[in-house]
Amino acid sequence: MGTIKEEFSKDIRKQKAAGRIDSSKYEQALAQYNLEISDDEVKAAVKKIIEEKVPENNNLEVKKFLFGSIEYTTLSVTDTEEKVLGMVEKINKFNEDYPELPHVAAICTYPNFTKLIADSLEVEGVEVANVSGAFPSSQTFLEVKTIETSLAIKDGATNIDIVLPVGSFFSGDYETVCDTISELKEVCGDADMKVILETGVLRNAKDIKIASLLSMYSGADFIKTSTGKEGGGASAEAVYVMCQAIKEYYDKTGIMVGLKPSGGINSAMDAIIYYTILKEVLGEKWATNYYFRLGTSRLTNLLLSEILGSEIKYF
Repeated sequence: MGTIKEEFSKDIRKQKAAGRIDSSKYEQALAQYNLEISDDEVKAAVKKIIEEKVPENNNLEVKKFLFGSIEYTTLSVTDTEEKVLGMVEKINKFNEDYPELPHVAAICTYPNFTKLIADSLEVEGVEVANVSGAFPSSQTFLEVKTIETSLAIKDGATNIDIVLPVGSFFSGDYETVCDTISELKEVCGDADMKVILETGVLRNAKDIKIASLLSMYSGADFIKTSTGKEGGGASAEAVYVMCQAIKEYYDKTGIMVGLKPSGGINSAMDAIIYYTILKEVLGEKWATNYYFRLGTSRLTNLLLSEILGSEIKYF
């Protein structure tokens, strides 16, 4: 993606090959950023944005934009080919039924459904997204993660969502965290890779910022809040800290990294709040369907109903 990330990853690999890892390399990278942020400061900043800026974004045009940012998702133990094919058919038919509205940004499933989706999706511009790398725990061998990811790419995935190794992060093993992310990004190649931080289990705002920065330095094209499987889902505070990290990273490197709130997005207002925070912290440049995504399924019908003014159960 960029020179700084490439050099950072090369340095990690060089040290690993020499049989030594200088942990200060991670500390040196992180030392360039403001990590002294308190949860209370974050809550106050979010409260101010919600009170002063959210009302102006609670409108039809923003809701249409948010609909076009959705990654229509199913990640259930009961998923079947029939269910996934039904989701694809709804996406294929949507433009015909609602030509005045944007299509969703992506369809996101487990990787075993990738080929089915790639072969049956007819709408140009809808990404084929997969969770990979031992989702949702990230608790397996790196070799298993790379194989799963490479198979998903081979079958047609254009976006890959992986989970940051949270256990390693809590142990202070930043080497494993960064190596995992950089090696999986290498497998992804040109396919965008999102790193899920699982913000609901991270201990505080400082943890969220460190996890964000390590992910970006190691090759993340997006950072994403949550799996939706553990520790709750997205929160306004987590989104704010992640946006701060993205901005500081961009200011130092010139590299734009996307944002994907995911998990527990239960209302159109939740999505409007996350969009408003992104817009206020990062600016209009990030307010596109490429750099801002929403991981959800329930929001499709909720937004559609608000846009059209009556209850819709299309999806």
